[in-house]
Amino acid sequence: MTNDELKTVLTERFPAAEIKQGIQYVEMTVKAEDLHETAVQLKQTDEIYFDYLICLTGIDYPENMGIIYHLESIKHRHVMVLKVRTADRVNPAIDTVSDVWITAKYHEREVYDLLGVHFNNHTDLRRLFLEDGWGFPLRKDYVDEVRIVER
Repeated sequence: MTNDELKTVLTERFPAAEIKQGIQYVEMTVKAEDLHETAVQLKQTDEIYFDYLICLTGIDYPENMGIIYHLESIKHRHVMVLKVRTADRVNPAIDTVSDVWITAKYHEREVYDLLGVHFNNHTDLRRLFLEDGWGFPLRKDYVDEVRIVER
């Protein structure tokens, strides 16, 4: 499926989403409350069948946190980017997709550990690299006077 064909299918299937052609992949932005159901449909719809989460990245924006998912359909040989933003930046929370793509389990733990994004319904959300009292070092406002780290 070409990017144009994929964009057409996604536009028909997800009318509430913002869908555009990115530099390399089709990008779809959804509301936080629609994330989990969108993920389920992306994986379970045979026509597109995104069965592989390549990576999951957290981004610190001024007003909120963003989560970027790179998805691939091994069966159909196409790739897309799914984007979502949390409701706020201070206590960011979003639904987990680890029940949809098992690879999200550790990706979400990493984003939680480094940015402090809480993934609702995650079965094992705990720090992956850092100790509990460390803070969230990838946040733009992170300051650690003990270790002399400032952003």
